[in-house]
Amino acid sequence: MKSKASSFECQACGAKFSRWTGKCDECGAWNSLQESSSSAIPAGLTAGEGGKKIPFSDLAGSEKEYTRIETGLKELDRTLGGGLVPGGVVLVAGDPGIGKSTILLQAAAQISRSGNVFYLTGEESTAQIKMRASRLGLSGAKVKLAAACGIRDIAATLSAEKDVAAVVIDSIQTMFMDTIDSAPGTITQVRTSAHEMIRLAKQKGFALFLIGHVTKEGAIAGPRVLEHMVDTVLYFEGERAHQFRILRAVKNRYGATDEIGVFEMTEKGLREVENPSALFLAERRGNVSGSAVFAGIEGTRPVLLEIQALVSAGTGGGARRSVVGYDHARLSMITAVLDARCFQEFGSFDIFLNITGGLKVGEPACDLAVAAALLSAKNAQPAPADMVFFGEIGLSGEVRAVPLMEARIKEAAKLGFKRVMLPKSGKLSGADFGIKIIQIGHVQDLVAMFRK
Repeated sequence: MKSKASSFECQACGAKFSRWTGKCDECGAWNSLQESSSSAIPAGLTAGEGGKKIPFSDLAGSEKEYTRIETGLKELDRTLGGGLVPGGVVLVAGDPGIGKSTILLQAAAQISRSGNVFYLTGEESTAQIKMRASRLGLSGAKVKLAAACGIRDIAATLSAEKDVAAVVIDSIQTMFMDTIDSAPGTITQVRTSAHEMIRLAKQKGFALFLIGHVTKEGAIAGPRVLEHMVDTVLYFEGERAHQFRILRAVKNRYGATDEIGVFEMTEKGLREVENPSALFLAERRGNVSGSAVFAGIEGTRPVLLEIQALVSAGTGGGARRSVVGYDHARLSMITAVLDARCFQEFGSFDIFLNITGGLKVGEPACDLAVAAALLSAKNAQPAPADMVFFGEIGLSGEVRAVPLMEARIKEAAKLGFKRVMLPKSGKLSGADFGIKIIQIGHVQDLVAMFRK
């Protein structure tokens, strides 16, 4: 007989304790500890007794080649690395109302043209899903729809089906195993439910989509191990009041990470944006101070964005810093460098910085464009309308090289820009890109442009 040892597990962070306490010492959550039983190996019995020998194979053996399943949405396929892999598990997370269910319903309708697709919802009734499908013009799609939360029932149903191409679970936080004495959405339920569905997907070879909730901090709700269990993690970004949506791959075993797909929310659902650079710059006015165009890289795709800055005299009580789509700490670093190395005082000014289009930029290559927008706003002098900027700024004011410089230059030239300012230390092939290249080694060279 196996002895059972009682422990208490935090339903917020998954930390385990030997006794119950009112507050979790790891995450600080109150009344989140629930008792769980764990089987221990009886005394005198080693871990290997009663086990079966595992067969091994060498690396030279060839495994079965899988053909990727196209979702019918090119931007989604791009983010996935070329389409769905049979047996692959994709976790899609994002804020409520951002469009997770919409995009997966659209993808399910497209995939159902060539295979069996099952859409299982635990949050809405089938009537609500049918209403959404009617609004999206997908009523004729051969998607098999059901409202179910029990993992054992779902697994039994899918095991009896043949030729399953894809399954959508909306959402994993609503699923439960009736063998576990805890509520749906708890750490144990989410982990166990996801494990059973992933095991079934690998066994039968169908693609599995799991929709996941996020916390108010933006992290996926449930155990952190959930992100390690799946093959791909996609985050849906954007503001609900804004029409643009960014689908970003933060983990992908079958493709590039940080790849993005760009969509526009319309009355008929999500529409793909094939040229996001042109869309992000569509409403740009080149004769306004505080605006600079940044040539960035999202995954493998070059994207041009407008950086907007507003610098105004402070009203007392400390200068304000308001940032949308950019790192607040990085903005503070850039203003400190401009102050210390270029004698451009920003400490007493209120600064407002915005990345247009709802995209969040995290790469250091954006530093030079942010500095250009700040200097343009402070000096009330528009940056050249036909110029783009990219480059990382160091603490001594030097402008450092960044990856994929030629891809950024080609994207700028394709959209009709005539000049590009970039780091002097960057290596170029010497090819004619049809655009004037201005290389600078220090941010003082950028400051000098706004003194003319």
